[in-house]
Order: sequence, then structure tokens, then C-alpha cells
Amino acid sequence: MHRSTRGSALGIVLGLAACTGGTADPPVQPPGAAETPRTRVLEAGARVLQADGPAGRMDIYVVGFHPMKDAPDRQMEAHHYCRQVNEDFAQCTLFDGNAADANLTGIEYIVSERVFDALPADERAYWHPHNGEILSGQLVAPGLPDAAEHALMRSKINSYGKTWHTWHTRHGVQPGDAMPLGPAVLAWSFSRDGELDPALVTARDARLGIDTARIRQDRQSLRDAARPQSGVDALRAHVPEATPIPGVLDAAAPEAGRSAERLRE
Repeated sequence: MHRSTRGSALGIVLGLAACTGGTADPPVQPPGAAETPRTRVLEAGARVLQADGPAGRMDIYVVGFHPMKDAPDRQMEAHHYCRQVNEDFAQCTLFDGNAADANLTGIEYIVSERVFDALPADERAYWHPHNGEILSGQLVAPGLPDAAEHALMRSKINSYGKTWHTWHTRHGVQPGDAMPLGPAVLAWSFSRDGELDPALVTARDARLGIDTARIRQDRQSLRDAARPQSGVDALRAHVPEATPIPGVLDAAAPEAGRSAERLRE
């Protein structure tokens, strides 16, 4: 965001953010009695009399996938509704779908490379890199025209996210917990091919009318802006057979220094 975000590009994205692709219904319904007429009347009154508040500003919509950092076999589709607070910081609410009755499943904060680099070393362990998600085509903005989506993804190259999942309504492609159980869990990102269960991508693409393979090809033009990031190899020990995503390097890898030098030239 620090180097490549452009106000005009983000303005285009925000102006088109109301567009949507296909519908992703929530996989589970929490237990409870049906709403009474009295509750529905109260809801209708609130919509008329109360302001939208901060939720009304969550106008950037993207969909990706999250593994849990300490248990990367626990993977789920995540629908992000975000507000760009400033050029270096965004905040998102996470849902298990994009339908009106989707379940709230977590939160994510997104910071630029510049802000991440200023964090204390121990704090950085909570922040996952985004270049793998972007260059692989995992992260998409359903309903946006290609040019607007491309501008949005370029603005997020080299950024980082801090994500907590509070409700695991999906266990892979299967319905998950009917209630938010246990503590919040730190989520991570997929930075190597073979870490993400391909069944999740297939299901997401079919549901939303997305072609991840085509998007991945189109995103190769973003590789020129991608720098090595911390945390790329965080899941490597869990999935040793996974292979690198072209253009995605861990900042601690020997080849990362050479890549950074080429970008500065």
C-alpha cells in the first residue's frame, strides 16, 4: 500500500464495490427460535431510525482462504468486508458468505509494508503476508470489472494481515460448528502451491462464477512490484511437499536479497 496504492485507483474500486458476483450462502444456521413479529418490527424500526454506523463504511468486498497458523489443515473460505481507513491501514469483518444471513466469523486488520516494518519483532509473528494470495489468484473481488480488481490487488501487494477467526462455520468444504466455540484462533495465508486444499478453490469458483486459473495468469503483471515478505515459509514444515508460487519469496530466504536488489535497480 505504501508504495503502490493510488488514490484514483482506490476511488474506482470503491465506486464499483457495490457490484457482486454469485451468491455464497452460509454453511450453517445457529440454533435458536425463529424471529417473532415483534423482533422483526424492532429491526425495521432500527433500520429507519438509526444510522448505519461503521458497518456502512465496509465497502470493499474480497474473498480468499485462511488456514489456522498452528493447524494449517483447518482451512476455510473467508468473505471480507473492509474499510480503507487510510493509505496504510484497512480493517475488515469476516463472514462465511455474502448473503444477507451470512455468519460473522472473524476480523482482519491490513497494513502496508511500511507499517509492518515498524512493528516490534515479536508482534510481526501475528501478521501474515499477502503476496501469495494475490499472485496465485486466491484472493478475488467478486463482481468488480477486471481493471478495478487489478488496481485493488496492486494496492495490496506487499501488505500484511492480522486475522482472528472466532467461528469455524466451515471445515474445508463441509459445514462446520453451529456455534462459535472455543477461543479465537490466529489465521494465516497460503504462500506456496499445495498448501491450500484445491477443493476449496473449486467450490468457491463454482459458487461465485470465478476462474482462478485465468486470474492467476492475469496477476503475473503484478510480480514486478512484489518484494520478499516475512512469514511466507511459516507453513513449510507442515506441508513440506508444497512448491513456491512464482514471485513469492520469504524475506529470510537466501534468494530474497538478490530479488530485492533487482527490484531496486
